[in-house]
Amino acid sequence: MIESELARYPLADRVKRIVLDIHRREKQLSDDERLLIGSPGYTASDPNVVADAVTALALGKNVLLKGPTGSGKTKLAELLSHLFQQPMHMINCSVDLDAEALLGHKTLGSDGEGHSRIDFVPGPVEKAMKRGHFLYIDEINMARADTLPILNGVLDYRRTVHNPFTAETVRASEGFAVIAAINEGYIGTTPLNEALKNRFVVIDVPYLQGDALKALLRRQSSLQDDALLDRFVALSRDLVSKARDGQIAEEGASIRSLLDACDLAAFMSPLRAIRRAIADKLDDERERAAVLTIAETLFDS
Repeated sequence: MIESELARYPLADRVKRIVLDIHRREKQLSDDERLLIGSPGYTASDPNVVADAVTALALGKNVLLKGPTGSGKTKLAELLSHLFQQPMHMINCSVDLDAEALLGHKTLGSDGEGHSRIDFVPGPVEKAMKRGHFLYIDEINMARADTLPILNGVLDYRRTVHNPFTAETVRASEGFAVIAAINEGYIGTTPLNEALKNRFVVIDVPYLQGDALKALLRRQSSLQDDALLDRFVALSRDLVSKARDGQIAEEGASIRSLLDACDLAAFMSPLRAIRRAIADKLDDERERAAVLTIAETLFDS
């Protein structure tokens, strides 16, 4: 099974052997841990995107997925988790992210005999490191600059982190790897510190287009009308062009929003579906109008 999936990508024989060896050394996973293994829902317009990410992880590198919002970075991370059959612990970054959200926190518990005690609840970083799982850090450049240095030791050759809540130095178990995602230039983000960025291999994740996009829309949406799918592919092409020119925000070209529009278009007019799923998500009135103008050239009212 895994051999046939790996064969879809231009991987070096040595890399395939490394991945297969990881499968042969399969850990005993609990039912809860198996639920953390990603699904193979990502479709790549360029198979080298997946191959390069697999290669980097197989060689023990950290991977930074860089691309516009809605281009499928999280889906790609889930595919990587699936290919390695590794549970993946997730961190969603924001300005409120702090050490407790990364490493864990203390809480008041009971010993079962009516006596109170202080328990420590491990965070996603400690869980992934100790269990030898994948750690996925979404929108890493949304976090405050004073929070991310906690991860420096996790991301370099040391593979360790000092947990100030337990006074323990946590060391990563075999199999631990870090995948992060970044939306450059997005509102609320800050440039990633160069010292942090240098700890990653960067994989550019472009928007899916053409036949690959049509296959994805057919597979993952309710819309099955061939002619309408072609028009939605053309809509995506034009929206991506507008986003690259800065005429609409990147979320206006999101594949995620396009899938929503296709789902709705199976049950209502395409123009109304596009308004609900794409245009009305944009804050700028001119951007909303631009999306609807493009849609009106492709779909009947």
